[in-house]
Amino acid sequence: MRAVDEAAEEVDAQGLDCPMPLLLAKRALNGLPSGACLRVLATDRGSQRDFRVFAEQSGHLLLEADECDGVYAYLLKKR
Repeated sequence: MRAVDEAAEEVDAQGLDCPMPLLLAKRALNGLPSGACLRVLATDRGSQRDFRVFAEQSGHLLLEADECDGVYAYLLKKR
């Protein structure tokens, strides 16, 4: 685990369908200061596209996007 992962807030959206993982992530990011990181766990396959597009449109950085055994993990950095 990287140091930035240890300091990140986390949203567990496993088992939730679109658009809930993204909505929970947006709400969490709104409560974080600029430069903070948010880790999101999701099982919705559509979240891969959703988080990539969200990062492009919002200006937040998508630092990581991984998948392991059907769990998608995203690391976002708030701008």
